[in-house]
Amino acid sequence: MSVDGTDEEGWGSPEEETQAVVEAVGRQLKLWRQAAGLRPAEFAAVMGYGENLIYKIERGVRIPRPEYLDKADEALGAAGKIAAMKKDLEQARYPKKVRDLAKLEALAVELGAYSNHNLHGLLQTREYTKALFEMRRPAYSQEEVERLVEARMARESIFERSPAPALTFVQEEVTLCRPVGGRMVLRRQLERLLEVGQLRNVEIQVMPTDRDDHAGMDGRIQVLKFADGSAVGQAGNGPISDPKEIRILELRYGIIRAQALTPRESLAFIEKTLGET
Repeated sequence: MSVDGTDEEGWGSPEEETQAVVEAVGRQLKLWRQAAGLRPAEFAAVMGYGENLIYKIERGVRIPRPEYLDKADEALGAAGKIAAMKKDLEQARYPKKVRDLAKLEALAVELGAYSNHNLHGLLQTREYTKALFEMRRPAYSQEEVERLVEARMARESIFERSPAPALTFVQEEVTLCRPVGGRMVLRRQLERLLEVGQLRNVEIQVMPTDRDDHAGMDGRIQVLKFADGSAVGQAGNGPISDPKEIRILELRYGIIRAQALTPRESLAFIEKTLGET
């Protein structure tokens, strides 16, 4: 069993708007433990975690991981009732800005994105994402890294939606060559791009470095469109909702796509880069 405190790294703390849900789940866990006649120390021994972590989860100070709820369900004979609470905590594990973005992506019928510095988050492998967050300065804590990685990976459910949204991505050539996380991480990332690029609702384009005319010099762009005809844009780090500004973003993104390699040429380029990596 882990010593108190040593097994808490990577366990997220709730934000204000998710605090009530986390506390409610903690109270339920405590009631189930008490009904089983187990003291915190005894339950900790059964679970294989430190007693201090058990207390913090039951008080709503720490967000229980999915595997914790599965193990508690089995240990307390809850017949799936505890494991079912994973759905309640699904969003609580992620930062608010990520939750907000995931909600928009879940509703979008069309998403277009231009990325100039690193690969778009929806295209990233877990290893690539982890390497990106670990190189951030000032450094994130290990807990923050793990939380952000899980949040980004959860957003990739957009590829499994039905009906499928139309997804287009334009990537600067340099983002395919920079060995974020090392050569093997980059190889797996390029393989992932080739896999995603084969999906019928996805188009990936590469913007060659040698283009002498480039409409994306102001930086990254993202536009999400919804079934009711509305749209939300992003440029740099800020959201854009003004229709006039969104139209400008759409115009700029359209020109960027026209200047980039075609989707077919881009997949061939990615495959060639993979062979050279």
